[in-house]
Amino acid sequence: MTEHIKCLIIGSGPAGYTAAIYAGRANLSPVLYQGIQAGGQLTQTTEIENFPGFPQGIDANQLMSDMQEQAARFGADIRDGEVTKISLGSKPYKVTIDDEKDVTADSIIIATGAKAKYLGLPDEEKYKGMGVSGCATCDGFFYRKKTVAVVGGGDTACEDALYLSKICKKVYLLVRKNYLRASEIMQKRVKEDENIEILFEHNVSGIFGNGAVEGINVVKRKGESNESNYQIAVDGLFLAIGHKPATDIFDGQLVLDNNGFIVTAANSQSVVSSSTKQAIDGVFAAGDVCDPVYRQAIVAAGSGCKAALEAEKYLLMQAK
Repeated sequence: MTEHIKCLIIGSGPAGYTAAIYAGRANLSPVLYQGIQAGGQLTQTTEIENFPGFPQGIDANQLMSDMQEQAARFGADIRDGEVTKISLGSKPYKVTIDDEKDVTADSIIIATGAKAKYLGLPDEEKYKGMGVSGCATCDGFFYRKKTVAVVGGGDTACEDALYLSKICKKVYLLVRKNYLRASEIMQKRVKEDENIEILFEHNVSGIFGNGAVEGINVVKRKGESNESNYQIAVDGLFLAIGHKPATDIFDGQLVLDNNGFIVTAANSQSVVSSSTKQAIDGVFAAGDVCDPVYRQAIVAAGSGCKAALEAEKYLLMQAK
């Protein structure tokens, strides 16, 4: 017999867990499937300094663990598993978990977040797990006292470089432009770290090594008359060039922008639109999956709250 769920939350992280807290307190009996990365992409960072209520900062994994525990306290059923198929064409909505289990749902909150982007080099797949990584805090330990490179110029790249500088022998920060896009405080920290060498106007053109990464091919001032090509010996390459929203399974059913983020209905920041540009009753989006602008934990948490409140209102109206 197919399991029926009143309020299904797809994805964890600040948005998913906050939605579960509010939905649980509203007696919606929420069921949350955490996806392939329990706690979301925030678990890939270290200390969170700008989440309100923690003047000394808090470990990112601890924050996610606390949110999960709080959601469970209010009755949220938090499960391992990834939604691999979904049908929003008729009610109740049909969802498949891990290509095995089918469930139906009266309402759905999508909080699938985003995944790290890669450069698109052929060698990336070859060396994934063998020197190429999209998560410094996940894999940095394996490069203790070794030389690594980080690609990117934003806050994430700077934070990754700073984290790695504490455990690695040397860190190269490769920036495509001639400036950093990171916040002023992050730029200051990176520039003052003697273990980090910033290489502006550099692009990675290839990766080489015998079985594992031994170095990268780089292009300085690509496309200019004074372009130069050379190699840098590194043991690891960490990519911090942004994230792609995890919306592939919704393609063709929801309105997505040019970068794949879910577009919400004009009269709501949570209600999602279908491919026919009409709002889908009972389907809501929260967090980075629908936020191409801010992408902050506190914003994601707030949108999770909104989505749960919208779901509660919708289910109450359906019950009348």
